[in-house]
Amino acid sequence: MSAQELGHEIYTLKVNGQSHPVKDAWIGESLLYVLRERLGLPGAKGACEQGECGSCTVVMDSQAVCSCLVMAAAAVDTEILTVEGLGENGSLTDIQQAFLAAGGVQCGFCTPGFIVAVHHLLDSNPEPSDDQIRESLSGNICRCTGYGRILEAVKIVISQRGS
Repeated sequence: MSAQELGHEIYTLKVNGQSHPVKDAWIGESLLYVLRERLGLPGAKGACEQGECGSCTVVMDSQAVCSCLVMAAAAVDTEILTVEGLGENGSLTDIQQAFLAAGGVQCGFCTPGFIVAVHHLLDSNPEPSDDQIRESLSGNICRCTGYGRILEAVKIVISQRGS
């Protein structure tokens, strides 16, 4: 029996600007599972697996999505951006640096999802209002740091980019 006869597929995902073959994959695997377990990109985290916490946020075709809710096979022919693809040559982005400076990280489990969500927000709206920031991040949950320091980090980046 072939892989396809067994309900397994072979397809390619474009992640962080590079094509990644996904071999012998089950058609129902989530994008989160494929990113972490098959492609070795552990940045997106699986916390709730129900799209409620935002720890698995990635950008897919210019839209922030919860990768736990997307079937990986549905992401074929899309551009996927994960937290690993944000910095150049392993360096921190200005957003990651601002999170550190503002104390917007504690345990760090939610941080990759927040970082991707903030990148998505500022790419589409470089000068969001406080309400727009809150709305954009409303799908991300932090149980340690609280949101004040995370919002401060976003404001630091907006200020730095505006000067």
